[in-house]
Amino acid sequence: MKKNVGKMDRVFRFALAISLSILAYSGIFPANLALPVYIVSVLIGITGITRICLLYKPFGLSTCREKAPM
Repeated sequence: MKKNVGKMDRVFRFALAISLSILAYSGIFPANLALPVYIVSVLIGITGITRICLLYKPFGLSTCREKAPM
């Protein structure tokens, strides 16, 4: 699969995943929402690691910069 997540998008995804995990762990979210928040934060982290966002595919979006032709 072609990568479609750029550098700044990756940084934002990692920061969001870590922030959501910390908020869920500290008890900001109700107990019945903690597990779904952890799951969402893991999915966001995985898209940052793999640099592939499946939600971008149907819309043809990409935050990667294309390399200049030589």
